[in-house]
Amino acid sequence: MCGIVGAVANNDIIPVLVEGLKRLEYRGYDSAGVAVLKSGNLERVRRVGKVRELDSALADSGLSATTGIAHTRWATHGQPSEANAHPHTSADTIAVVCNGIIENHDELRADLVGKGYAFMSETDTEVVAHQIHFFIEQGNEFFEAVTRTCALLEGAYALAIIKHDEPNRMIGARRGSPLIVGLAENENYIASDISALLPVTNRYLVLDDGDLCEINQHSIRVVDATGSEVSRPIRESKIKADAVELGEYRHYMLKEIYEQATAVADTLDGRLAGDRILEQAFGPESAAIFDSTRFVQIIACGTSFHAGLVASYWLESFGVPCRVEIASEFRYRAHAVPDDALVVTISQSGETADTIAALTEAMRIGFKHSLSICNVPESSLVRDSDICLMTHAGPEIGVASTKAFTTQLAALMLFAIAMGRRFNMDSDTEARLVSEMKTLPAKIEQALNLDEDIAEVAKQFADKDHSLFLGRGAHYPIAMEGALKLKEISYIHAEAYAAGELKHGPLALVDGRMPVIAVAPNNELLEKLKSNIHEVRARGGRLLVFADAAAGIEAEEDVQVMHVAPVDDSISPIIYTIPLQLLSYHVALIKGTDVDKPRNLAKSVTVE
Repeated sequence: MCGIVGAVANNDIIPVLVEGLKRLEYRGYDSAGVAVLKSGNLERVRRVGKVRELDSALADSGLSATTGIAHTRWATHGQPSEANAHPHTSADTIAVVCNGIIENHDELRADLVGKGYAFMSETDTEVVAHQIHFFIEQGNEFFEAVTRTCALLEGAYALAIIKHDEPNRMIGARRGSPLIVGLAENENYIASDISALLPVTNRYLVLDDGDLCEINQHSIRVVDATGSEVSRPIRESKIKADAVELGEYRHYMLKEIYEQATAVADTLDGRLAGDRILEQAFGPESAAIFDSTRFVQIIACGTSFHAGLVASYWLESFGVPCRVEIASEFRYRAHAVPDDALVVTISQSGETADTIAALTEAMRIGFKHSLSICNVPESSLVRDSDICLMTHAGPEIGVASTKAFTTQLAALMLFAIAMGRRFNMDSDTEARLVSEMKTLPAKIEQALNLDEDIAEVAKQFADKDHSLFLGRGAHYPIAMEGALKLKEISYIHAEAYAAGELKHGPLALVDGRMPVIAVAPNNELLEKLKSNIHEVRARGGRLLVFADAAAGIEAEEDVQVMHVAPVDDSISPIIYTIPLQLLSYHVALIKGTDVDKPRNLAKSVTVE
């Protein structure tokens, strides 16, 4: 889950590389570095910390070049240090950057040490540089040396490689991790995703799994896994370069929270007509696939897993059998595969390694069809799925997912209705749900009006280290998502429980020092939740309750109530997400953490 940028141009590419890394910091930010070709030599600058540290060092160095590679890292092998930062080199002739994991690096390292190579880092990537160098020393041409090296590598990776005496040439390779080639006049690029290159080009091609590419200023060549030269379609990104700028906002997370009304509207745009959803949005094959589906298996990770859990409540309320599983667990256990089962994968990036691997395993063991709910149309997950529905959230830079989650929920409601039609949903129910979905953008804007009040309440968390979130029914996953957000960016230990489980253990934790946050929409489970609130109060706990004004929950000395505008229960999980996001954001501000780049985490998890 690191970020790669490379450029071959006719002018100084250092500013392009640095800007590209800044746009890829969501993928990792514990160290960064560049390697460039200059006067027949490799020049390398690396720094621990965020890209701004590297930017400062490069400014002081006065370095310039027309060919180079750059990398921002999320550590998998070896702690963050300058020695472990990419690019890695061999004999001052080969420089490599890598996103991914080389699983057999120990065996390769032992073999290379036996051949006289000395290792300067603890990383798995350094073996790639030395192995390429070894094959060149054996008389192989540069591209052939990379090809032979890739044949030895096990794992998932994307690589960009340069050689000291070939100043207008770069080689890329992709297996399992994303890599694109950006195209411009008299200059070409390599990157982990197009957002890194938007200031210089919106034209690009996506390398397929197993591809190698060779680029120079004027041309590109792509060779597939069989060794055949191939053409990949050229695409044009619709993302605007300024879509990833902060603008008036202090942090990307806050910007993305406030973009949710528009993002959800974009997700629904063109997919609702009158009082029906247009299931053609899922693709031309969707009707036949949905007609044949009798069981839905949802697979996802993290925030996307929580979205899947909410969807399971919707689906089963419409009579659709559904199971939800964490992707990293799915592929490592035996399964009884239901007949006529549809696998639904959910991912913001479409490059989540565990989810891609789980989809591959699901299809291998006999699941019939696959649907991807995703934000990136060019991603691996979309390409590997039979049908897809794009969430249209736009770029999401903050590591803590916000608008990706709410747009996933909106997309999943569309899917639930499409499936519900084939089970026990009648046209009146669909019409009611579609009517409620049309109100979502306005209801989200209403929920955002709580921002100032939540900022005030957040001050009470300044000295807190633990918290408990409660919810019932479809709002239990929303409580889980609220707890995840708080722990991600404020580092407060937060756990979520189905409120009815309080008496089965969590009540032992409750006291005046542990805030309890409850999600209390005005639905059929409200009275049950009120009983759970009384259980907390009886143990001296202090409560923060997000509730409909009509819920009848009154503020008292040990109960604070934040009133959420009335909302139909069908869409309330989406709306009640908003104040929990704002709470985590303001608590993180008070705690003084790095909101957009929390420690130890990265945005796109492209390693297992």
